[in-house]
Amino acid sequence: MPARALTGPVRVIGAGLLGTSVALACRRAGLEVLLVDVASEHVRTATGLGAGRADDGTAAQLVVVAVPPDHLGAAIAGALVDGDAIVTDVGSIKSQPLVEVRDVVPPDALARYVGGHPMAGSERSGPLAASATLFEGRPWAITPHDTADPAAVALVRDLVDVCGAVALEYAPDEHDLAVARVSHLPHLMSSLVAGRLAQAPVEHLALSGQGVRDVTRIAGSDPSLWKQIIAGNATALLGLLDEVAARLADLRGLVEAADSDALAELLAEGVAGTRAIPGKHGGPVRPMTGVYVAVPDRPGELARLFADAGEGGFNIEDMHMDHDPGREVGLLEIVVATEQADALAESLAERGWVVHP
Repeated sequence: MPARALTGPVRVIGAGLLGTSVALACRRAGLEVLLVDVASEHVRTATGLGAGRADDGTAAQLVVVAVPPDHLGAAIAGALVDGDAIVTDVGSIKSQPLVEVRDVVPPDALARYVGGHPMAGSERSGPLAASATLFEGRPWAITPHDTADPAAVALVRDLVDVCGAVALEYAPDEHDLAVARVSHLPHLMSSLVAGRLAQAPVEHLALSGQGVRDVTRIAGSDPSLWKQIIAGNATALLGLLDEVAARLADLRGLVEAADSDALAELLAEGVAGTRAIPGKHGGPVRPMTGVYVAVPDRPGELARLFADAGEGGFNIEDMHMDHDPGREVGLLEIVVATEQADALAESLAERGWVVHP
């Protein structure tokens, strides 16, 4: 294996969830890390976690900018003009910050900038939520602009490798369209659906099941962060929103007309979309089936269930828990390859589990 070009020090600007996770991964690899944050308590917390030390002005080989979207362009530009380090970032939008940076830094400095975006995160925020393994196996977009130095691109690839992520390369505008499609648009749709629940009668919400939880889960994220993301990627989002608006108008017309055949065709588009999402390890989608098992709500029951499934030789691909509102029981959907579903249900029933049809 060739030696890494990334030898450090690495300066991380922004000691929140992503910045501290990058720092922890770099420390795990033996790299020196310098931490900067406008909130001194974040630096104290991150250093206490072993993510590095407070910045003392030591020259860095690589600067990683991990600040909110509204401040991304200014922070990247500042890092480029403050030294000769290569600079990357972990922001979720790429085109707008690049325009801001290009307007204020000379071409030789701009060549040292290569955008990046790890597709990883958590519902929690701040350094205490950070982990050295946050990026393990996750996609990490690298977005070099047309005048980026190839050596800078290679160094950012090394950072991705250090963090255990999978590097994917995009042009900045292509990246923004991609994340608009797979992340930003779904978030807005989730927010619209969740918003219809806020003033719903309690007796309606009593019927809530796993379906509504699946659709609305991401709507619970921080609005102050997401308003920055959406505003920064408005150009890419507007075209997709127009497409959805047109199909929503079509859908309303089909429901009003009770046109079941055309409605079935529209719903089939959704099925096709779910099948287009890459499957396990990025491979083709395999047919999956859920096996529903009643699980008592007490310590150790999930561990016992998983042990029973493992002893039977079944590989669990995914799972979803829906808690019974009237009893101390959860209904667990265990997702396995379709060809294993019947055998898993029989095996668990034989071991005393209540398996629902």
